[in-house]
Amino acid sequence: MKAFHDPGEAAHHPKFFLMRGALRANYEIPARAASLREGLARLGLVPEVAPGIPHHALLWAHEPAYLDFLRDAAAEWATLPEPGPEVVGNVHPTPEMISQGGRVPGGLVGRVGWFTADAACPIGPGTWDAARGAAACALAAAQVAAGGGDAYALCRPPGHHAYAARAGGHCYINNAAIAVEALRLAGAARVAVLDIDSHHGNGTQGIFWKRGDVLTVSVHGDPNRYYPWFVGHAAERGAGPGTGCNRNLPLPFGTGDGEWLAAIGQGLEAIRAFKPEALVLSLGFDASEHEPLAALKVTVEGFARAGEAIGALHLPTAICQEGGYNCDILGDLLARFLSGFGR
Repeated sequence: MKAFHDPGEAAHHPKFFLMRGALRANYEIPARAASLREGLARLGLVPEVAPGIPHHALLWAHEPAYLDFLRDAAAEWATLPEPGPEVVGNVHPTPEMISQGGRVPGGLVGRVGWFTADAACPIGPGTWDAARGAAACALAAAQVAAGGGDAYALCRPPGHHAYAARAGGHCYINNAAIAVEALRLAGAARVAVLDIDSHHGNGTQGIFWKRGDVLTVSVHGDPNRYYPWFVGHAAERGAGPGTGCNRNLPLPFGTGDGEWLAAIGQGLEAIRAFKPEALVLSLGFDASEHEPLAALKVTVEGFARAGEAIGALHLPTAICQEGGYNCDILGDLLARFLSGFGR
């Protein structure tokens, strides 16, 4: 298996994080990537630096105005009177505003609210380059999968909460969506996405909501109690040509190995029935029992068994790293997962 990383991710070091009304240290820190690299080293995998990603590849999944916003926001923010150290929205458009003709504001504060879903995606001076670097890792992994192989992309920041024109939940560019489109353009008629991060892959769902050539499957904690709160329910099945091509498998808080692996098994059954030519795996480790938020209670052995089950699909696979925030154990979880995945 090949692996890819981007050393420039360390320039993205967000500080702002709002949790139940209190400011806390952000969990999405460079130490995550360091721990994951240690996990690769245990397997003798030396990650290659991913080649840069051309701008047109970002347009496969994202709207031009949104990408311009991500590129320019930090520099423009710094010109405001008494700005904070990071770009963080304090107002977001409601459904009523949008239904009554709401549009992208001209002022930066308004544009931040328009192009971000929440306060968990602060933008600093290093965010744009790091997000592009993460997408480059996903593209490199997809190119390996397009050739019939498997590859792991150490994507930091993660991407599965990013919509076509909206950041959220630590995510700015949807790395998994970039990988899907790369595989499609390389000739794969049908591609499946399996997301086992403990949070619903809402951005990925949104991007492919009306697509019949991409199956999206997400196994995650119950969104009634957990981010992203408003979507991720089992009844969400896609629309138009994509009807039936979205599958959500939400789980109660406290779910451990048995039910989590059973839900993954249901997802794998749906993938087999879809008969894709390639797989994009959104791999999150925040389902671990040792996570800071710990909505689910999956053990190290559970992740190893998940790797084995997913590897048994025998599909060319691009693995995109998503969440997982306990830096003390991330490397071990990755090593165990990839050992189970094999190949």
